[in-house]
Amino acid sequence: MASPGKKAFPLRIDPELWAEIERLAAQDLRSANAEVEFLLREALARRGRLPARPANPVRKEKPT
Repeated sequence: MASPGKKAFPLRIDPELWAEIERLAAQDLRSANAEVEFLLREALARRGRLPARPANPVRKEKPT
């Protein structure tokens, strides 16, 4: 099941390409799905189509 707030869709992809994505994902300690999302974000950012994510997102402190 898809994570809340994320769009799920079927993807037809060449088996050799998928195998390479799985190898990259394993090296980066990510799921294949997370690797695909990472690669898409990286490609969009290179084209100036996606705002860069903050390196260290600001966390709100819990009230005490």
